[in-house]
Order: sequence, then structure tokens, then C-alpha cells
Amino acid sequence: MSEGLSFLIETVIPANPEVVFDAWLSSEGHGAMTGAAAEASAELGAGCTAWDGYIKGVNLTVSRPRLLVQRWRTMDFTDDEPDSILTVRFSPVEGSCRVVIRHENLPAHGGRYEQGWVEHYFQPMTTYFAANSA
Repeated sequence: MSEGLSFLIETVIPANPEVVFDAWLSSEGHGAMTGAAAEASAELGAGCTAWDGYIKGVNLTVSRPRLLVQRWRTMDFTDDEPDSILTVRFSPVEGSCRVVIRHENLPAHGGRYEQGWVEHYFQPMTTYFAANSA
């Protein structure tokens, strides 16, 4: 069981789960949907970065197109703070994708990441996929 702060947050993105999942795990797609440079891979054990290196992580579980689990940390974590655990679930809902994020094992300052997911992921992703849906 993870220790530290945790939260659950979700949204609906106007695209199918496969498209959202593939974008999340592609350097080009991740950068396009968030508006910031990223390095991403769908390979198990692969490292990833987002927001110009502010976020770093490692893929622990990759189950296309439904589940991603990563070790995750930002540049704001101190050396003695362990990585958090990020679980992202993608599921179909009325022609769109429900994205559910469970973020666990966060340090004391980690509560602010809940709003960060909304501002830096959910909002730009919604705009991006709405503009790029066929």
C-alpha cells in the first residue's frame, strides 16, 4: 500500500481511448496534446519526461489501450522523497475517452498536482482532441 498523499481525478476527452492512450505514450503526441516538450514510450520500463523535463517517470505497467502505471516525480521532489505512483485508466464513454488518474504516494506538497492535472493536462488535451478529431 502506498503512503503519502493521494487523490483521484477524472475527465472525459473527445477522442477514443486508443487515440488518447497512443498520444500519451508518444513523444510527439504527448507534446502536442499538452503543449510542452515530452519524451514518451509505450515500452515497459522505459523512462519518460514531460513539461520540458519538469516531470520524470518510468513505465511500470503498459496495457494498451486501457492502463498505464508509472513511477512519477517532478523537479520539486527532494532527493529523500520517493517517487509517486501514477495510475491512468482510459475507458470508452459515448464516443469519447474517460481518463481517470489516481496519483499516490505524493509528498506533503503533492496536493497541488491535482490542479496541475486539470490545468496542464485535462484542459489542453480537451482543446487539442476537440480540434483534431475527424
